[in-house]
Amino acid sequence: MLDHITSRWGIWVLLALRERELRFFELRERIEGISEKMLSQTLRTLVRDGLVWREVEPSVPPKVTYGLNEVGRGTADRLVGVFDWIKDNAVAVCERGNEDDAG
Repeated sequence: MLDHITSRWGIWVLLALRERELRFFELRERIEGISEKMLSQTLRTLVRDGLVWREVEPSVPPKVTYGLNEVGRGTADRLVGVFDWIKDNAVAVCERGNEDDAG
């Protein structure tokens, strides 16, 4: 499950859905660089893992909406904390790494 959450696209899908429920095409537009195939695979995995729900409205073409369930919301909330920490500490960590490389 951790591999799915921390996969290249899993993180971005969870963070995008944290804001609100989205339809497939809205997710694709919101997540820069993701292909339809990868978005579809990532959503399928996150639904199977119980982090994301999927609702299909019978229409032509079908309207498919995705959102976070309780577990997915808790996961996304924690990811925001990790991203905030990275944003606040990235420069210091990189500088420290450069010092070690030079020393």
